[in-house]
Amino acid sequence: MVVYMWRILGRHNIWDQYDIIDKHTQSGLELVEKYVKFVKERTEIEQNYAKQLRNLTKKYNPKRGCKEEQECRFSNHQSFLDILDEMNDYAGQRELIAENMMMNICIEITKYLQELKMERKMHLSEAKKAQQSLESTYKQLDSSKKRFEREWREADKAAQYAEKTDQDINATKADVEKAKQQANMRTHIAEECKNDYAAQLQKYNKEQSQFYFSDMPLIFNKLQDMDERRVRKLAQGYVLFSDTERHVMPIIGKCLEGVTKAGTNVNERNDSIALIEQYKSGFERPGDLEFEDYSQGINRASSDSSLGTIGTPKGPLELLGKNRSKPFWLFSKKSKRLTPERIIVMPTVTEDFGHLPPEQRRKRLQQKLDDIGKELQKEVDQSEALEKMKDVYEKNSQMGDPASLSPQINQTAQNMERLRGELNKYESWLTEAGRRGDSMLRRDTLPEDALSYRSHSNNNGSTHEPYSPDGTHSEEGTPDPSQAIYAEFDDDFEEEEEEELVAPIGQCTAMYNFPGASEGTITMQEGEVLSVVEEDKGDGWTRVRRANGNEGYIPTSYVSINLSK
Repeated sequence: MVVYMWRILGRHNIWDQYDIIDKHTQSGLELVEKYVKFVKERTEIEQNYAKQLRNLTKKYNPKRGCKEEQECRFSNHQSFLDILDEMNDYAGQRELIAENMMMNICIEITKYLQELKMERKMHLSEAKKAQQSLESTYKQLDSSKKRFEREWREADKAAQYAEKTDQDINATKADVEKAKQQANMRTHIAEECKNDYAAQLQKYNKEQSQFYFSDMPLIFNKLQDMDERRVRKLAQGYVLFSDTERHVMPIIGKCLEGVTKAGTNVNERNDSIALIEQYKSGFERPGDLEFEDYSQGINRASSDSSLGTIGTPKGPLELLGKNRSKPFWLFSKKSKRLTPERIIVMPTVTEDFGHLPPEQRRKRLQQKLDDIGKELQKEVDQSEALEKMKDVYEKNSQMGDPASLSPQINQTAQNMERLRGELNKYESWLTEAGRRGDSMLRRDTLPEDALSYRSHSNNNGSTHEPYSPDGTHSEEGTPDPSQAIYAEFDDDFEEEEEEELVAPIGQCTAMYNFPGASEGTITMQEGEVLSVVEEDKGDGWTRVRRANGNEGYIPTSYVSINLSK
């Protein structure tokens, strides 16, 4: 009923409102143009918003090798990077909204608008032609009417003249006959004009009826159909404006869920532990200072030299370059004037990392061993490949000369020998560093409140040399005889450590297969769930344990890790 309302109105109410219909259809097309322009400006806003988001995430993403990238081992830093990644994905969704709006609304409706303009122009042209045809017929009718009026008057005058002549006694018979003939001729002409006028009137009435009851209603109906299609297309554009954004809402929701997950993944306790593990030096805290009795004639110089060997650990003080007769302070006071006592003597960097604190030394040695192991594995793989290639050449001389591979095989063998030598050397140093560190750790029961106190290296950023448990400096890795005092105490701790396994700190799920061919690694199948015993220390390896108790290292990038909170 609604569809045919305009047709009903066209026949009864607005049949004479051609100008109104013309303006209405034009106004509808202008509304479509206005909506297309509105959507275009919306897409520009979305594109600019996405561009600003991408620039923002790029600005706050740490550069490769900078200090912030090194701090990503902490969960709060890593979560911030996760948020930046989610915001980058979110920006991509805003760009997708702009692209879909441009394609599905702006381009599509603009194309449809051009078709509507051409159709409207054609319908208006048909109406104009029908109007001109009706006006031409009316002009013919008016002309025939005026001629009939003029000829009828002439005929009436001729009839009156003939009657007057007939009554005139002075008129001859010839004059009377002539007047009657003239009157008859005029009357005949008037009759012909009358018939022509009647025919023109009938023709005009027919065309007028055709114009108002057939031609123009048909044109109005076409304009109505066109306008209704325009309205329907515009309504679809309104719906697309909402649906375009609604379709990407699930992905945007996942981005926001990722931001929430990044916040929940922050573990302040693990961050504190990671900081302690990264920067703990392994040194013992300074012991009590001994009383120097000058009344007994003790030399001041000898007192100074004995202070570091008896009461105060020598390592930290020596590395800090401070006077050993002064106590060791955690927080050194800053001074604008540089005095000899405040000059920091930087230790000489040695190949065995002996200039570092014990804990840091062990980590650096372990990292060096891992790097050498990777290089050695590459050389082994290359050696195997060369041997296989040599066998192929020997079996088929057309493939190549086996002798040409000898230099490469020899060079690879030399590299492997060199790397094995370095591996043995660093393993011995690591064994020595581990023995010293274990002895020092066993003397201290490592209470929880002492971890943060022990983890400092120094406020001035200096490092420490290794020293023996009794506080004396240990040169060239020579074990100190005083360590025998704690031998029995150490054995007890070793037995307890063997009995108790380290509690897992989370779980991980394997995303890929890992053969575990290298020493210290463990095999892993895709989808297997393992317990995380030790987090990645920045070297790309994570220590895990199976349910049967087997432990080993796996590549961190091969698993999805979920740490306990």
